[in-house]
Amino acid sequence: MTTVIDSYVFHNTFSTPEIAAIWSDKSRTGYYLKFEAALAKVQAKLNIIPQNAADEIVKHCKLEHIDFEELRRKTEKIGYPILPMVQQLVAKVNIVEDKLGEWAHWGTTTQDLTDTAAVLQVRDTIQLVEQALDDITNALVKLCEKYKTTPMAARSNLQQAVPMSFGFKMARLLATFQRHKQRLAEMKPRLLVLEFSGAAGTLATLSEASSYGPPPKSETNEPVGLWCQRLLAEELELAVPSIAWHTERDNFAEFSCYLAILTSTCAKFGTDLKLMMQSEVGEASEPYVAHRGSSSTMPQKRNPVGCAYIHAMASSVRTMTGGMIEAVNADHERSTGPWQIEWIMLPQICALSHACLKQTAYLMDGIEVDEEGMQRNLDMSRGAIVSEAVMMGLGKSLGRQYAHDIVYDLCRQAQLENKSLLELLLANEEIKKAGLKDDELKALCDPGNYLGLSEAMVNLVLKEVQEAK
Repeated sequence: MTTVIDSYVFHNTFSTPEIAAIWSDKSRTGYYLKFEAALAKVQAKLNIIPQNAADEIVKHCKLEHIDFEELRRKTEKIGYPILPMVQQLVAKVNIVEDKLGEWAHWGTTTQDLTDTAAVLQVRDTIQLVEQALDDITNALVKLCEKYKTTPMAARSNLQQAVPMSFGFKMARLLATFQRHKQRLAEMKPRLLVLEFSGAAGTLATLSEASSYGPPPKSETNEPVGLWCQRLLAEELELAVPSIAWHTERDNFAEFSCYLAILTSTCAKFGTDLKLMMQSEVGEASEPYVAHRGSSSTMPQKRNPVGCAYIHAMASSVRTMTGGMIEAVNADHERSTGPWQIEWIMLPQICALSHACLKQTAYLMDGIEVDEEGMQRNLDMSRGAIVSEAVMMGLGKSLGRQYAHDIVYDLCRQAQLENKSLLELLLANEEIKKAGLKDDELKALCDPGNYLGLSEAMVNLVLKEVQEAK
């Protein structure tokens, strides 16, 4: 074990089998071969390479033809896995017909394959992210609908502020995850782009002079290199680049930053949940599973272990994203060093992010909400939590600031004398001058009457989610 992602014990906690498969050596090599096969197909169509060479190249672009032990040894020697992989492919095709394999990898370069394979891995990762986002938003929709009018204490600076509904709290998260869906949709056209540009990005290797035969007639007089690039992009279902991006790494940096922000939202939820799960608060808990989060010495413990995982993974993603931004500082047309940072960081960022999203979806789907605990915490302030409501109710006749100062003093008195705010309001001569009846004061002191537009705002978010589908 060198990272928790590779650990036999931890890998299903800080990674997932699905994301691990995407970023495995076999998957990456499989995408190299997919690139070579697609390139051979389109180049044969354009008469850049012979058709029989393309047929054999495609036939041999299969993982079972790759000796991974040889690939490892030569990668350690050369520094990159592309050339050793191409050498094996060429050797296999040359067995069929001498020199036929030499048409493989025609006009392309190591970084074209490496970057395009990474884009394809990112595309697969995005599918997992989108599914996890759907799972999270579906769970949040249910929570919003069920608890849209369930009163609880909002908190400011870790102190009780005013009442709100638990559904309102969840709706804010739901709106945030909806924005994350929008961001991802906006990013995909920039991110899922082919890299096929040759040594320095100019596609100088592809021309009529370097082709096996004359290209077919083009109605647009498109240069053969750009024509090949466009057809290759279509074959791989990627966007066509407007220009080479060998050392313009903003695409992968943006995706990493997106995952850092996305997982930070998961961590915000995890932070709130673990605070609500405190013994002294007791408003919500992680899903109960026997012995999950238990202590080796304290049998009563039920630790917020899922929240802890989310916090650790989100923090790690943010830290590693700094490396991806460092990789943007790439020298000239082909970099020395920054590119390799991505090889280290991007797989780990994707693995941690997917695991973080899955953990978040699990907690949201099974969260245990304690409505009685929420009500108990509303009651513990003995009316102080609705002091704003009382102030506004009195302010119409007494003036807002004057009412604020009176209520402030009464809240302090209620604390010191262990009395309810309502009790002191009913006995206060200044309050009586405001002309409010006892029933009106009682209504102002009921937290359930001061949820503001919680329900209306929850409904607005739910409507936006429904319209976005």
